[in-house]
Amino acid sequence: MSLEIGNKAPDFEAKDQDGNTIKLSDYKGKKVVLYFYPKDNTPGCTAQACDLRDHYDALLDAGYVVLGISTDSEKSHKKFIEKHELPFPLIADEDKAVHELYNTWREKKNYGRTYMGTVRTTFVIDEEGKIAEIIEKVKTKEHSNQILK
Repeated sequence: MSLEIGNKAPDFEAKDQDGNTIKLSDYKGKKVVLYFYPKDNTPGCTAQACDLRDHYDALLDAGYVVLGISTDSEKSHKKFIEKHELPFPLIADEDKAVHELYNTWREKKNYGRTYMGTVRTTFVIDEEGKIAEIIEKVKTKEHSNQILK
């Protein structure tokens, strides 16, 4: 199923880097930046996370909660957060259940090779739990500007 602006964001329940349960519905009444990224400690994903870290105060001032999500483990996320001093939680979606809800686990092509993987996508969710924006052409080093524009 393809999600569109105005759709209710699918609720989910998953664990963060510390084993805490994160439920999207717990953030009702807040604006949420839910960003899906391929892999911890890779160049593009690190650039994206660090850009969000560097502009975190501006995102908070604008009323956003930031949640990152990938198929990496809680342990991998914990190391990634510590290494780069990330101030927001990262959700471990190892079984890809949340990725499938948001249609971000799809066939990809790279150097002539076809494989399944995370399509880097950010969903901006409004206070009512509806999708306000979908950013598919993510600029990893300028991602906060794409959100705050």
